[in-house]
Formats: sequence, C-alpha cells, structure tokens
Amino acid sequence: MSETGASPLPATPPARSPLFRAEHFVWLTARVLEQRLFAHHFLNGSADPVETALDAYRNEDGGYGHALEPDLRGPVSQPLHTGHALRVLDAIGRCGGQRVERVCRYLTSASTADGALPAISPSQRGYPAAPFIPVVDDPPSELLATGPVVGLLHRNEVWHAWLFRATDFCWQAIESLEKSHPYEIEAAVAFLDSAPDRPRAEAAADRLGRLVREHRLAALDPDDLASYPVAAGYAPGEHHFPHDYAKTPSSLARAWFTDDEMTRSLDHLAASQREDGGWPIRWRQWAPGTALEARPMVTIEALRTLRAHGRPIG
Repeated sequence: MSETGASPLPATPPARSPLFRAEHFVWLTARVLEQRLFAHHFLNGSADPVETALDAYRNEDGGYGHALEPDLRGPVSQPLHTGHALRVLDAIGRCGGQRVERVCRYLTSASTADGALPAISPSQRGYPAAPFIPVVDDPPSELLATGPVVGLLHRNEVWHAWLFRATDFCWQAIESLEKSHPYEIEAAVAFLDSAPDRPRAEAAADRLGRLVREHRLAALDPDDLASYPVAAGYAPGEHHFPHDYAKTPSSLARAWFTDDEMTRSLDHLAASQREDGGWPIRWRQWAPGTALEARPMVTIEALRTLRAHGRPIG
C-alpha cells in the first residue's frame, strides 16, 4: 500500500527492443530459410541449418530457383535466385568450395554473349513473375544481376574462368554510367566494395557518388521526401536512402554522405519498423504471397544494417 492507502501503480515495462519485436515477426511469418538466417545472425545459431534450408532451392544445374527470390516463381534456375543464394552463403561464411564451383558452372551457362548475366532468362516464361521483371527471348547483360555476384566472388577469393569477362563487363558498365537508378547504383557498389583493383574502385565510386547527388538518387531528408524524385518504373514513394547504398561503414558509398545525412537515414530506418515487428517492403507489390515472403528478408537486412552502423537493436 502507498502512503495514501491506494495500491501502487505497476512499473511501466521497458519498451520492447527492435530485435525482440522482429524475432516475433520472423517466427510468425518467415520461411524456414529466413528463420534459420535470423537465428544465425542474432541468436547464435549455427550456419549448418541455414545451408540445409538453402539446399531446398538448389537445382541440378548448380543454380537456384523455386522462388528463392520471391518475385520470380517456379522451379527454374535464374541469375537473380542464384545471386540471392550467394548472398546467403556469404552471410554465413560458406561462399566457397565445391558448392560455389557448381554455382560458377551455372553462371557460365546462364551468361550472355559478353560473359555477364541477364536479370532473367527465357526459361522463366510460363511461370509467374513480377510485371516489372519482363521475360524476353534475348535478354541483355545487366549490371544489376552481375555486379553483386562478381563482388561476392571476389570478396570470398573465388577464382573461376567466368569471373574474368564478367569483371570486365562490370568495370565497363560502371565507368560508362551517365544516368542510372538506385538499384543499379547499389549493384555497382556491391561490385566496387570488393573489386581487387582498389584505386580503380575508389575512383569509380567517387564518380558514382557525384552522380547520385547530382541526380538526387538518395533521399537525404526523410522529412521532405516530396523533394526527391522516384525513378521511372519504381513504386510510388520507393525512395532510396544513404543506408541503402552504404550498408556498412566500410562501404565506399559511406563517403558520399555527411555524418548528419547518415544519422538521419539510420534514424529513418529504425523508425520504419512496423507495429508487427517487421520492416515494410518499398517496391511494387504484385501478389500477397510475395510480399509476405519478402518482409522477413527486409527485416533481417534492416537489423544487420543498423547493427553494422553501431545502432542498438536489443
């Protein structure tokens, strides 16, 4: 009893941490692969279950399919699925050995005439796919698909004949960019952050940073998003922020932004966590299931980005 004779009010419980809320969201909504990834990154889980879950998406040709990348449905191997698989393997420290040798054989078979990757091959025809990923008979090489894959393989010191021409393609594509859009710039950064020729990478990144600022491809003030254009074909409000380019402080893209700009960006990212514990997807939603599958991926990436930049997550 208090001095007034009334029962004391219960102490206000501490606010639930972003990690606690995200964990609930992941167990509620995520595929097994993302559940295992979450456990590995944040709950001291082993890498072995992640690798086992990823194997369910692997095909006999060494590539990956089965809607590993949710916006492409169906069983067939695709470069975007395979790039996603490599990101998973890199994140758990397993991007090497015979598994990656098989992946490189698939990449060789999937390449265009100039040795790089298309975003999507014609084998997707007949299976559902997002309307913003068109299937064509003779798809062009895409920096969007090739850059992150080549960067990951270089970072993990994988050497394969496929890499030589694909690396040359990435250099030529990046150094000739005069206009671009956020996802392509992010793919370029993924390559440049791990390219072996560091002076060349730093020079290319410096030029890209000027392009990003000149064309206002990064929303530097989250409180005034109307001042920043949205790229053609993107969903309404699909802005990209400094943290999307510089996912870690060591990224070459970090030099593109001031400390204040990065602070505002990370504040915005932290504040974007929804009531259900997950982060939203910002690209165009075309089917309910794909959005449900993608949100746990985005949630894990948001937590990893915040943690990499020294933000407390719980």
